[in-house]
Amino acid sequence: MISKIRTEMKKINADAVLLTTKCNRRYATDFPSSAGVVYISEKYAIFFTDFRYIEAAKQKIKGFEVRQVSVGEPYTTAVNEVLAHDRVSKIALENEVLTHSEYTNWQEKLTAKVVPMGQMMNRIRRVKTEAELENIIAAQRIAERAFEEILDEIRPGVTEKQIAAKLTYLMLLYGGENMSFDPIVVTGVNSSKPHGVPSSAVVAEGDFVTMDFGCIVNGYCSDMTRTVAVGYATDEMREVYETVLKAQKAGIETAKAGLRGCDVDKVARDIIAEAGYGEYFGHGFGHGVGVEIHEQPTVSMKGDSVMEAGCVITAEPGIYIPSKFGVRIEDMLYLTEDGNRNLTKAPKELIIL
Repeated sequence: MISKIRTEMKKINADAVLLTTKCNRRYATDFPSSAGVVYISEKYAIFFTDFRYIEAAKQKIKGFEVRQVSVGEPYTTAVNEVLAHDRVSKIALENEVLTHSEYTNWQEKLTAKVVPMGQMMNRIRRVKTEAELENIIAAQRIAERAFEEILDEIRPGVTEKQIAAKLTYLMLLYGGENMSFDPIVVTGVNSSKPHGVPSSAVVAEGDFVTMDFGCIVNGYCSDMTRTVAVGYATDEMREVYETVLKAQKAGIETAKAGLRGCDVDKVARDIIAEAGYGEYFGHGFGHGVGVEIHEQPTVSMKGDSVMEAGCVITAEPGIYIPSKFGVRIEDMLYLTEDGNRNLTKAPKELIIL
């Protein structure tokens, strides 16, 4: 990762970069922490952190010098000491993810000129290495194992919160270090809310239950959604489900490197619109996945950048009819020059429990 960052650093005409956000620190060092900064120049690769993480960081991090900041010492002081030795005149900061006050604080206190990093880290993180891909797949297999087991728990009388809690427990039990995001579990009329929060609502006969969840392995996320029916599904429910599935399959068949995200989105969106449900599909076909659950590339009507081989994206069209029900089906795809590899093995034909 250090060599990739150094290569991109030259393209933005910076002598060094400073990574302060949790996701980019994790990407560069493969070390999880809630505090620390990463400094990379042609000469140095340093991870600064405090007493809480110093021992673990020295044991875990490879390729970086690990330095401890003293109690009460601001990171700016430690970084400025390196800047003086490194003879750096321009250092790039994550202007697109730092708050204005954070960026301004660094800018005012660093002795080198601060320049914006822009999309540099997003560009680097778009294309996954084999090691990154293996972590994403491992996280996905854990989520799928949890899905298999949760099906036995879904029945009339069970609440959304109980299902979400059990999914969380199972993914941690089978090796996830954390959740990719708080699981979405919605049933009945709540399933028309794409990002509904699990509540005390009770599953009933004839309900759809939509579950969107994933876990993290070695810093990398998985993401999947499955919608199942309880007891029975009406003709309308089946029609909507099959429309979403048809749209998803068409998008998956289309997705490959060299296309823009909006090109893939259109294929699925047109199918849903032609079936008469266009107004009920209000989000994009998918998004990139990596150390963050939502990252580049964007696979929606706004996704105008060309996707590269090695990108991992989701395929998750949906239909959500207010006050009735909703359906979403989501897989993860690894893009290649001539197509894609579906990383998701869980069945997606309609399951009626």
